[in-house]
Amino acid sequence: MSLGPVMVDLGGTELTAEDRELLRHPAVGGVILFARNFVTPAQLLELNGAIHGLREPRLLIGADQEGGRVQRFREGFTRLPPAGRFGTLYRRDPKRARGACASVAWLMAAELQAVGVDFSFAPVLDLDRGQSRVIGDRGFGASIDEVIALASAWVEGAGRAGMASVGKHFPGHGGVEADSHCELPTDDRDWAALAMEDLVPFERLIDQGLQAVMPAHVVYPRVAPEPAGFSPVWLRDVLRGHLGFQGVIFSDDLNMAAAQACGDYVERARAALDAGCDMALICNNRPAAGEILDALRDYCDPAAQLRLLRMHGRGHVHRGRLHEDPRWRDAVHQVALLEQIETLDLPLGDPTDPGAQA
Repeated sequence: MSLGPVMVDLGGTELTAEDRELLRHPAVGGVILFARNFVTPAQLLELNGAIHGLREPRLLIGADQEGGRVQRFREGFTRLPPAGRFGTLYRRDPKRARGACASVAWLMAAELQAVGVDFSFAPVLDLDRGQSRVIGDRGFGASIDEVIALASAWVEGAGRAGMASVGKHFPGHGGVEADSHCELPTDDRDWAALAMEDLVPFERLIDQGLQAVMPAHVVYPRVAPEPAGFSPVWLRDVLRGHLGFQGVIFSDDLNMAAAQACGDYVERARAALDAGCDMALICNNRPAAGEILDALRDYCDPAAQLRLLRMHGRGHVHRGRLHEDPRWRDAVHQVALLEQIETLDLPLGDPTDPGAQA
């Protein structure tokens, strides 16, 4: 059985008979986990083992483990700093910031893969202009150069742990105030402005081998009439064509308010896939997931299936030995330093201390 084009969620901390039936549906290709699915690392490892044991190739398992206010798993995991904290450090010491970012990304990836999660939907490549309610310190900063430098370090660090990265929200969510979870944002800038600013981090990261992208539920009416995640112009012409992206395209959640502009749930899923997405996410709405799966039972895109297989985690760190790894200790030290400089404005630490080196 191949990987299907739909990523679904679960209601609890273990698989029910209904969950097992759902996850065996041929249109399912992955599972996105939330805080409600987590109690302890051991429980999460058992849940993910059960998910992976249902099918071959095994279903993809993803989660939002960005850090800061978007971190699904907390107890038993390192509390990760928000991306904006790396930006604060970058403006003082770019080299230290890049090293810290790579180290913390390795930590995030190693801890997730040790419990069976394949990837996190990160990093955020949006420019934080202080305008977007939903982005804020989830972004590395307002400067194109610092976003590129830090996001590159994040992707590199996660890659060292065997994890693919997902850059979001293409082509950039930082230029609108509205939250696409609640309403449909509109960005009235033209192509030239977007190409010179928000698109640049995506372009540079794609050149460096970024493995996956998630488009924004934002309309850019001077470029295309649909939200980017449902737009052939943005996904096929710009992302695949102009930028030469060869990785996976995940839709953002089809249950978000902004997606309503593209019709009912089945119409949204078809529009996302027709526009160029490889996998459509439907979260927090089991009836809608059922409708989408039934409609896409016979859907087949061999190229997308091959791309999706590359998102499986390649790290094999045993959780019981993770804390013995010097990279883990260094990353935890980096997290502590980042907490200090953000909250207390303390010095960066003794640069001759090996534990402080990134």
